[in-house]
Order: sequence, then C-alpha cells, then structure tokens
Amino acid sequence: MKQEPKHYAGFVAMVGRPNVGKSTLTNSLIGEKIAIMSDRPQTTRNRIMCIMNTDNAQIMFLDTPGIHKPQHKLGEYMVRTAEGTLQEVDVILFIVDVTEKRGAGEEYILELLRKVKTPVILVCNKIDKLQDKSKLFKIMEDYSKQYNFAAIVPVSALNDGEFPGLVQEITKHLPEGPAYYPDDMITDQPERVIAAEMIREKVLRLTRDEVPHAIAVEVEEFKERDDETIYIRATIFVERDSQKGIIIGAKGSLLKKIGQQARADLEKLLYCKVYLDLWVKVKADWRNQEKSLRQFGYKE
Repeated sequence: MKQEPKHYAGFVAMVGRPNVGKSTLTNSLIGEKIAIMSDRPQTTRNRIMCIMNTDNAQIMFLDTPGIHKPQHKLGEYMVRTAEGTLQEVDVILFIVDVTEKRGAGEEYILELLRKVKTPVILVCNKIDKLQDKSKLFKIMEDYSKQYNFAAIVPVSALNDGEFPGLVQEITKHLPEGPAYYPDDMITDQPERVIAAEMIREKVLRLTRDEVPHAIAVEVEEFKERDDETIYIRATIFVERDSQKGIIIGAKGSLLKKIGQQARADLEKLLYCKVYLDLWVKVKADWRNQEKSLRQFGYKE
C-alpha cells in the first residue's frame, strides 16, 4: 500500500523591533497584501494571522506589533500582544534590519526569547540595502554569539519572490498533522477589519508629524449590494481638531486621496467594485481610554 506523504501544520510568530519589515515579509510569503505596511514604526497594532500553503505544510504566520517601549495604553496593549504570542507558537521568526546596529530593542527581544523553549529562526532582512556584503557575515556571527538560533536566514522581504530556504527551515520545526484551514483561506481577519487596516495604512503614508499614531479607523457598514459592488462606510478617528483638518485637507483633497488609494487596494483584495464612504471624527485622547481601545478592537 502506497504511504501518504507527511504533512505539517503549525503557527509561526513574527517578532522584531518596529519597522524591520515584518509585515512586508508576511505579505511576500503568502503572496497577498493582508498586513498593512508603511515606513512608520508601530504600523501593526493587532496580531494578524496570514496563512501559507506549500506542497507539504500549512504555515500560519502571526504578524505581531513591533516590540517597543510603550508611551500610552495602546502601546502597552501592542507590546503585551507581541510578547504573549511567543508562548503560543511552534516557531519564532526574529526579524532584524541588517542596516541598523543591534541596540536596546534587540537586546530586550533576546531576553524575551531566552525565556521560551520555542525554536527561533533569525531572519536578517533588507540585505538588498547592504553595500558591503561582508558586513552581513559579521552581523550573523554577532547574533549567533547572543543566542542559539535554530537557523539564520538572510532575505530581502521587499525584493525576494520566494523564500524556499526560510520556508524549509520553518517546516523542519512544525508538528506533523493536517491543515487547520481551507486551502483558499489566507487570513483569519474579517473583511471589515482588513478594510479598516487598509484605510489606516493610507493615512499613515499620506500624513506627517503627530497625525499617524493618533488615528483609528472603524468600519461602520460593510454591505454587498444587488449590483455586486460593496459599500463600505468608515470613520477615521483622531485626537484633536487640528488633526482632523490635516486628514481632510484643503477642500477635502487629502481625504479624497486616502479614499482613492484604499479603494484600489480593497478592489484587488475583494475582486469587485468598492464604494468607499469616509468620515473623520475627533475622539480626544482615545489611545489612553480603555473603552475606546475596546471599541477599535484592541482588547485582550
């Protein structure tokens, strides 16, 4: 009797300092844009699961908020989310930016990793930005002295099309078993949550100064219409009137731009026409209010 090939399935946490490329790597691995990206630290606020299927494995990647020193209740929630994930997974990917020196942020994460027994793979990201490739070997050697990694894999999350070496190393440490989710499922997040995140990403990219971290997005209506289009009504919350003015822009110009860019991404993801209705409201100091954090989905 022919023996069935072995299949593996398990959960992988993506951890690292803010802005090291966790979300970019997650999206590149699964081939879809689910985790939002910007050049601003602390873009990811919640733990988002993205699902990858290979010939012999199903890998659930948990893209976590960047571990940082929190400045408010939202920041505390984000760090707890990231740290809690380390206890619940089969493999940890510790992602570092090779263009940045190892600092206090990395030291803190290494301390956390020493407290868990989960296999840790060091992912050295942004190798495309290194002019002197010999520096990469020094960085890898330096980290290998700090921790006994299961493997060290250099990547360019932005430019690499596939990651066979990384996927192979991950699969080695996954438990044998059937897939948890259907083959065509790529995330555990509801569509309205993904829609809110994509709108927030555009605000992050198009605004400056204090505005980005003071915003939250709530999708209040997500409705399929008879003509096979989707109507989405969402509110962008800010903490001050001045921030509201910035997001709306002169004669509504910036809000219109946010809507156009978010709609384009949503139509690619949902494979249909989207009508996006955006509003902006002020909710003073919402990042320090437990009720507001729960309202926007930041709950334990």
